[in-house]
Amino acid sequence: MDEHLDAAAVLGRLCAVLDAHDWTALPDLLHATFTCTLVHTGETFDREGWVRLNAEYPGFEGLEVEDLIGSGDRAVARCRVRGRVDGAPVVFAVASFATASDGRLTELTEVWTDVDQAPPEGTRSG
Repeated sequence: MDEHLDAAAVLGRLCAVLDAHDWTALPDLLHATFTCTLVHTGETFDREGWVRLNAEYPGFEGLEVEDLIGSGDRAVARCRVRGRVDGAPVVFAVASFATASDGRLTELTEVWTDVDQAPPEGTRSG
């Protein structure tokens, strides 16, 4: 791993590895002390647990980066994730906030949501 890669470069590589389902390459992008927090469920995973979660996630088909920005050791990506639930196609949106050190991600915080949700009744005028 190139220790001079900034967080945006590492996060971009991570997204490409996830999209390719390259589970053997995934651990190399993560620091030994890596943690991932899923804001929507309150779960926290270590390196091995997060790799396993992704490799075993049912119905995952692919990931498309829609936006990726960063500066130094911090980066954020906004992605669309395609999958299937009970055979039906589903699409999710995820924002991934990353910190990197020595060319590997040390921390990842992810915020997931379904797409195509309707606003709650009575929250919009007009």
